[in-house]
Amino acid sequence: MTVAGGVSPSDHKGELRVVGTSVTREVELLLDRLAAATGKRALRVLQVGSRSLVSDRNERNWRALLTRRFGERATFIGIDLFEGSNVDELLDICSPPKALKAALGEEPFDLVICCHVLEHTRDPMRAARNIESVLRPGGLAFVATPWSQAFHATPDDYWRFSVRGLMLMFEGLEILSAFYSGGDVGLDVAYRVERDGKPELDSRAGAVEQGLFQLVLDHEDNRAVLARQATERLPVSRTYMPTLFVNVVGRKSA
Repeated sequence: MTVAGGVSPSDHKGELRVVGTSVTREVELLLDRLAAATGKRALRVLQVGSRSLVSDRNERNWRALLTRRFGERATFIGIDLFEGSNVDELLDICSPPKALKAALGEEPFDLVICCHVLEHTRDPMRAARNIESVLRPGGLAFVATPWSQAFHATPDDYWRFSVRGLMLMFEGLEILSAFYSGGDVGLDVAYRVERDGKPELDSRAGAVEQGLFQLVLDHEDNRAVLARQATERLPVSRTYMPTLFVNVVGRKSA
């Protein structure tokens, strides 16, 4: 990924700022971008890992959001490894490109949504290449992945990602927005790290991110947290791990 506007983060002279926002607001901005890019023409949207689960009670219904915003102009396709609600095609995003085209057709997508999926893929780099390949020039991708989250094997759990890690994976996308969010049910708080109104992606932001999101508990605090858990946990150092997601909106070069 590169920075939107073609400006190098090292050229930013303004103050580094942490901007409060919400996931709801960021999704609205994403749909605004999609509307501006597609105008009145028909559009295609792909959701990777679309199966609805009881445990996903805090997840957005992207099909409903797109239908409400764009009506019949939007063709929505949901893919997943397993059959279930909201799944149109049984398909692995790590499949060879020919298999993807056979299942999804030759027409590219205007938006690809990949939320809380990459950590479960055996080959996230291939998944990233495939997401880029099915996007039309100027198309958008919304990727959400965990930086810290409890182990959740659905069907397995392999990886964790940072914003700059996603930049390396999605090198064919221009980054438009990046923000951090939590995972508690009913909590819709998010933060962007910016300089001059643009996402700050340089490693200089690392110190700010570390101060914001790293939690270190001493031994007694750790024991107290463990004592309040609903189920028994092993008393290992820093067992308490808050959920933190990294979210990135990227655009494929025209």
